[in-house]
Amino acid sequence: MSIAIIRLLLDFGLVVLIWIIQRIVYPSFLHYKTQNLIIWHNVYTSRFSTIVIPLMLGQLAISIYQVIVVTNLYTIISLVCIVLIWASTFSQFVPIHSQISKGIINEKLLISLVKKNWIRTILWTLLFLFSFTYCVI
Repeated sequence: MSIAIIRLLLDFGLVVLIWIIQRIVYPSFLHYKTQNLIIWHNVYTSRFSTIVIPLMLGQLAISIYQVIVVTNLYTIISLVCIVLIWASTFSQFVPIHSQISKGIINEKLLISLVKKNWIRTILWTLLFLFSFTYCVI
């Protein structure tokens, strides 16, 4: 299996996950009472991390490898998108999830989680479409 196909599979896995999070998981947080959300959030984040972290690390590693081996518009744009996703994750989403875990929760925070996550949803969707186009052509 080629590295481009492995990369496409990683991109596909992440785009499916981010759409599930964006349309189902994050909006559902608004329907929990605070104490129940804290309990569920801690279960959710630990379980979800075992899925998303390997995918994100694999995507980043392959993207860096692709830039080193073949520097072209596809590999550079891909790496930039991935870096933006990581930056957004650590600058915006890790702090929000930390607040939720600590019980610092309000409707405004939960709504902002959904709104801000559109950035990652759009970037991962564009990244997948870009990879798909690159692999097909």
